Amino acid sequence: MPETIIGKKDLVNAIAEKGEFTKKKTEIMLNAFLETINQELARGNTIRIIPFGTFEVRKREARMGRNPRTGEEIKIKARNVPVFKPGKGLKDVVN
Repeated sequence: MPETIIGKKDLVNAIAEKGEFTKKKTEIMLNAFLETINQELARGNTIRIIPFGTFEVRKREARMGRNPRTGEEIKIKARNVPVFKPGKGLKDVVN
């Protein structure tokens, strides 16, 4: 199956059509949704949207890695990374 990339504009158009909203209002709602997720993750909170999935922040420990060009060992700093774990409803749709 060929890969299709859906951009933000395409997503806004699809939501507006299905929800019978204007594209402008749909874009405002989508932006508010994404901004809220960003803010909550920045605070270290988990967002659970049943049955879609869960957004959370995980701590990635410091580790040693390699520079692919030189092969030299480098230290990779610890950091927080956003993670999405699909819920049962999303898994069922995909499979």
